[in-house]
Amino acid sequence: MSEPREIELKLECEPSDLAVLQDHPLLREASEQDEAELASVYYDTPDRALRAAGFGLRVRRIGERYVQTLKAEGDGLFERPEWEQAIEGPEPDLGVLADTPLPDILGPDATLAPLFTTAVTRKTYLVRQGSSTVEVALDTGRIASPAAGDRIAPICEIELELKDGAASDLFALAHAVAALVPVRLGVQTKAERGYALTAGEPERIKAEAVPLREDANAADAFRAIAHACLRHMRLNEAVLLERREPGALHQMRVAIRRLRSAFSLFGDLVEDAQGERLRAELKRMTEPLGRARNLDVFLATTLPAERERHPDEIGLLGLERQLEEARTKAYAEVEALLASEAWRALVLDLIGWINAGPWLRDTRGDRPVRRDEPAIDFAERELDRRRRQVKKRGRRLDRLSPEERHRVRIAAKKLRYGAEFFASLYSGRKAGRRHAAFVKALSGLQDGLGALNDIATAHEVVRAEVVEEAGIAAGASTLFAAGMAAADVEVRERALLDEAAEAHAELVDAKPFWR
Repeated sequence: MSEPREIELKLECEPSDLAVLQDHPLLREASEQDEAELASVYYDTPDRALRAAGFGLRVRRIGERYVQTLKAEGDGLFERPEWEQAIEGPEPDLGVLADTPLPDILGPDATLAPLFTTAVTRKTYLVRQGSSTVEVALDTGRIASPAAGDRIAPICEIELELKDGAASDLFALAHAVAALVPVRLGVQTKAERGYALTAGEPERIKAEAVPLREDANAADAFRAIAHACLRHMRLNEAVLLERREPGALHQMRVAIRRLRSAFSLFGDLVEDAQGERLRAELKRMTEPLGRARNLDVFLATTLPAERERHPDEIGLLGLERQLEEARTKAYAEVEALLASEAWRALVLDLIGWINAGPWLRDTRGDRPVRRDEPAIDFAERELDRRRRQVKKRGRRLDRLSPEERHRVRIAAKKLRYGAEFFASLYSGRKAGRRHAAFVKALSGLQDGLGALNDIATAHEVVRAEVVEEAGIAAGASTLFAAGMAAADVEVRERALLDEAAEAHAELVDAKPFWR
């Protein structure tokens, strides 16, 4: 059986938004319209073998018919392999999946059991967009599981599936929908939400491994990596939209840094005017997250250490109040950003450019050949280049200026992200051991350089939030405490420099896992 691929974009919204869309000519004048009640049961083994392998298996009842679907994670967001076939009854029929990856995952004696169900009312419309046909599905319903008790997960989403034509038309339609109602890019499948509900899992906010196929080319790799970064960002954005959560804010910034590093790692292969504009806009719009994060770190790390060193210094209380007020304002700016139409539009612009931007159609010079280059060849060359860069810039690290150390830190960060992005291309026990050792050495260097950067950031927080923002209104004791805190963190600099230099030497000695 071949590996058909579903090209689908998911948008999250509110029930009232669906009512607005249904009443708009965009859908009212669609060539075909339908409504169905979909009841699906999702299956897995007791040890969750399917989920561990990145697959989901469901049996869906549509009227009197039953349709079985096996879906893979694909590249993590936009394009997923799936195998769908009508079956005779409500139980899974593994016989029709003999030519899929399922037999290798389950083995001959595996037992499947139902885990959770979805009940969805789906209204579908066939819409012509440009030269393409797109199926628009409006889904409302819920996910339920016996293991979750009374807890349910509501479903309210719009799915755009390309039936024929160009992916660029799919994204053009997404923007047309976004102009009518506020939507956000959806990055979780119903299956993922069902597993989370069943297990009572907290929000996952850390970056996940990037699944790259062995036969992926350079363009495939970039899209998969960029998708993973957007997914990481959106999962944490969802947490921040509900509450002020420092961990989610930090991880959202990490996701954005990873995405910007992906742009840099792939360099001129993905350069075009639209991409340059989006990169600049992403950097500009997300500046409020940096201010909030710096205040989080100062209040959670620097200030407690100062209290421990100077328990009788009353000025630290005034400093804390001043910075708490500043943090409240900073988080208000973050909330305003995430609630804005401009931010939602930027995310849609990014996913559209990643999958249908000019960089994919550029035929100048050797760009078509480079896009088709095996991803593993591209990765080896780029990781070599980034390693040489870190090695050269970090020589005599303990004698470098703060600006020079900052350049080493940025280079090390890009090498670390590259090592994480391309890890799945290097399978095998030997490569796995080398990868773990290399990343450990790289993490040590990053930790040391990061601590040194925190010192510079602490100075900046004191200057910007106390000296310049509050000035004399902060009070003499608060200003004194601020100066004392800045001086105390600077004392640690010498020891941190020695640690960072030692970590750099260990990294130089670590064997590259990609060779």
